[in-house]
Amino acid sequence: MAHRYGKRLKALHAAFDGQKLYAAAEAAALVKQNANAKFNETIEIHIRLGVDPKKSDQNVRGVVNLPHGTGRTVRVIVFARGDNARAAEAAGADVVGEADLIERVKGGFNEFDVAVATPDMMAQIGKELGRILAQKMPNPKSGTVTPNPGAAVRDIKAGKVEYRLDKSGIIHAIVGKASFEQTALAENVATLLDAIVRAKPAASKGTYLRSISLSSTMGPGVKVDPGLIRATAATA
Repeated sequence: MAHRYGKRLKALHAAFDGQKLYAAAEAAALVKQNANAKFNETIEIHIRLGVDPKKSDQNVRGVVNLPHGTGRTVRVIVFARGDNARAAEAAGADVVGEADLIERVKGGFNEFDVAVATPDMMAQIGKELGRILAQKMPNPKSGTVTPNPGAAVRDIKAGKVEYRLDKSGIIHAIVGKASFEQTALAENVATLLDAIVRAKPAASKGTYLRSISLSSTMGPGVKVDPGLIRATAATA
């Protein structure tokens, strides 16, 4: 089925070669240039990997600290007690609690992006909130189950992002805002891609980075050359 674009998007598509594979820095510059909506567009990256998402030994998931953050205000709740709760509050957590916070979430509170918990809270959280939190469930692999919630909150607020493979074998992640300098966007993209290359499962065979595209909220996707990413990683 043919795509039906408005005048603005047609003009953006015509301004660059949509079939060309660009270096990451070139793609970041093009996406920033094309982000001409009347608001500060979010810049996203979409990475198709050559792994089987149905196999547990080919799962790709991790966290990475973007050097320039994401430009988003991330709302963080923390399940913790005592000194850990006070440390989380001091670090800037939006809501901190224990049984009271569990009951609040059970009651429908969902105005948060990330949930952090101390290990001693996880048994109760899993029992009471497993289905409710779903993908927002605190997880040791993402650094959101930790004995040091204060540090976790500071990292998340500063630009720590989680990446994970979806059911179709694609990773979707935010790498900044259209207001970022082009060099900052490029450095965020390079940092994320380096982390994903390093997270390649041993069981993965063949081409790992199948395709990469970078886009803004209202702009067209720009293709990134996976071959250049592999070459950079190989010489790192």
